[in-house]
Amino acid sequence: MFTDADVEALRGARELEDLGILSPERQAALVRTWGRSFARLADWQSSLLATVAVESGADPDETVAALAAEVVPRVEALQSYVWRRHLVSAGGRRLASADPGRPSAPLSVVFVDIVGYTSRSRTLGEDELVSWLEGFEDTTTALVVERGGRIIKNIGDEVLFVADDPRAAVDVALELCRRGASEDDDFPEVRAGVAHGETVRRLGDVYGETVNIAARLTSVARAGSVLVDRGAYEALTGRDGDGEHEDDDAAELTFRRLRRVSVKGYSRLAAWAVRQR
Repeated sequence: MFTDADVEALRGARELEDLGILSPERQAALVRTWGRSFARLADWQSSLLATVAVESGADPDETVAALAAEVVPRVEALQSYVWRRHLVSAGGRRLASADPGRPSAPLSVVFVDIVGYTSRSRTLGEDELVSWLEGFEDTTTALVVERGGRIIKNIGDEVLFVADDPRAAVDVALELCRRGASEDDDFPEVRAGVAHGETVRRLGDVYGETVNIAARLTSVARAGSVLVDRGAYEALTGRDGDGEHEDDDAAELTFRRLRRVSVKGYSRLAAWAVRQR
């Protein structure tokens, strides 16, 4: 089941070890990350090819083989192009930080969750459900990127993104909630949780207490609302929770502190509901 290409892949991995780029531990993590990412990508691409083959009415096996010969080289070139663009962008952000080698950094972490996903998904056919979710992902991605944020991952009916600027993070969350509340917009009703603080970055994902708090806030947020934690509140207002000072950047926002938020792992989580003034 192995070929000369597998030997070359192993040789390339060994060369990266010799250059000091990969340690055995990092190599194992890299293989897992690549495996998950490319397995999903390959599954989607093969499904697309199979669908085209069936719709053509010709022999599926022959059609898929012919399509693969024409399509795979072009897809491979585009994937390399996209990867290089992301590598330049990520490298620029990393080098611009105060400590490029540090695995953690202050970030605003946001979860946006579709309200009533389970009941709505039962009323939709397969194609309708896919189209609905893709519309949600497309709109969210466009807004996040426009405000300088980065999508970390989509988790079914939920999206996780981060931003260096807490105001940008909150603005995106508020806009998504506004669109979801509009009867004239097909965007689904959503809720969001925002937390700001030290966040561990690893293999394209984010970890740590800031991520946990953002997820917990989302789970208790009402439909169409945005909740922020103490870190985001202080970064947005310049207040420690009891002060009176409010900076100009947050003047367009109003905050209402919730009396008590009790969620898994946090019996008294400080939280504020934020709205446009």
